[in-house]
Amino acid sequence: MDSQKEALQRIVTTLANKNEELHSFIETLRHLLKGLQVNSTKVLADLDEEFDSIYSVLDEMKESMTNTIKQEQARKTQELQNQLTQSANALESSEELIEFANAALDIKDADDFTKAAKQIKDRVTMAPAFRLSVKPKASDNMTHLMVDFSQERQMLQSLKFLPVPRAPEIDVSDCLVADNSVTVVWRMPEEDSKIDHYILEYRKTNHEGVPRVKDERCWEVEDNIRSTEFSLTGLKFDSKYMNFRVRACNKAAAGDYSDPVTLETRAFNFSLDSTSSHLNLKVEDCCVEWDPAGGKGQESKVKGKENKGSGHVTILKNTSRSGTPSPKRTSVTSRPPAVRGSRDRFTGESYTVLGDTVVECGQHYWETKAQKDCKSYSVGVAYRNLGKFDQLGKTNTSWCIHVNNWLQASFAAKHNNKAKTLEVAVPDRIGVYIDFEGGQLSFYNAENKQLLHTFKTKFMQPVVPAFMVWCGGLALSTGIQVPSAVRSFQKSENGLGGSGSSLNNGAQ
Repeated sequence: MDSQKEALQRIVTTLANKNEELHSFIETLRHLLKGLQVNSTKVLADLDEEFDSIYSVLDEMKESMTNTIKQEQARKTQELQNQLTQSANALESSEELIEFANAALDIKDADDFTKAAKQIKDRVTMAPAFRLSVKPKASDNMTHLMVDFSQERQMLQSLKFLPVPRAPEIDVSDCLVADNSVTVVWRMPEEDSKIDHYILEYRKTNHEGVPRVKDERCWEVEDNIRSTEFSLTGLKFDSKYMNFRVRACNKAAAGDYSDPVTLETRAFNFSLDSTSSHLNLKVEDCCVEWDPAGGKGQESKVKGKENKGSGHVTILKNTSRSGTPSPKRTSVTSRPPAVRGSRDRFTGESYTVLGDTVVECGQHYWETKAQKDCKSYSVGVAYRNLGKFDQLGKTNTSWCIHVNNWLQASFAAKHNNKAKTLEVAVPDRIGVYIDFEGGQLSFYNAENKQLLHTFKTKFMQPVVPAFMVWCGGLALSTGIQVPSAVRSFQKSENGLGGSGSSLNNGAQ
């Protein structure tokens, strides 16, 4: 009976997975149909625009050439018309002179004839007919302004759709996720010398496997990439995965997207739990500030048993290292924090606030930056049963490094009410690394990854990030992978670092 139920359950699970796959595929097809309509309308509009531009160029050229022909016609007409007018005037003058000469031939008187002959001779010498050229200054030929568009016509008739670049192929094995950076590498299925640049698109997601058409986040774009790889740096890994796709572009057309890939970008994310903080602390998701007026009207000291911490928090389980290039499913179980009353708050001189996410396995890292005028603060981890009067580092259930800028400055590692002075300068940002199974808690200068101090212990319970602030404020940075420099240092030192052996113990 049980085996039949298990077999049926497997069948139901398989059907459910197939249904989800079909739902996603149907959504993909609908998205493609909608995109086809939109893209077809766009390319038709682009085609009209291209042909309109050609028509416009042809109209402009025709108008220019027509004007040239008309100007040439007008020039020649003017020259020939001038010659025609001058020739007609010369002909009229010549005819008058001929008529006068014929009349002179009939003169009988010798003196009159001699006088008339002299006048005729003088007039002939000055006659326009003898000064005009009888060669036309312009011809009627206009063939020098004719055109031959046979080559252009062939070129237009050979117009084709531009060759679209093929879709690139992302090489997952060469992609790298490390130090909150993602390097995506791709290649073309065949050589294409016409490619001008690439466009990379990416988005964060919490879904493993093939990217969904509809996701909670939009694609972001990196354009004008000139090589076949690109690195996104300075990312906050606040999602389990990231989707990537790339397309190639030539001078006029963009090709299809590559098959999208999913890379794992898991890191440790948490916020500050304002419901547990001291009333004198003003808490937001990733920052805490000292607020001396926050506790007015409350008792300065509360007697009674220490709070053992019963609030629910996010549990981080089965966390793998996220610096690998290949996607891998990990399991995160989340439970919303329970509302905690004022009696569960830290009080007295325990100006403390905890993170809202518990670490019970894996290796994790986060950073903290203090305000320049912060007089006193601590950064570390603690068990959730840290008492509400307890101060960080003064119990065997909390570990921290403490910075004091008030009166006599100090920088020390604290645990179980013991302190070890750290003979290094206080960094602007402090990195916290924890290896839960390895029982190691290390603090680093976040800028240069210099080791500040390491606690070696055996964590008997899950721990939670813990912070103390007095007269100042802290800013928290999460979603950070364990930096490569820290991981390499831990490996080379085999987990041993610092000189705080007197503070190391197996806390219960």
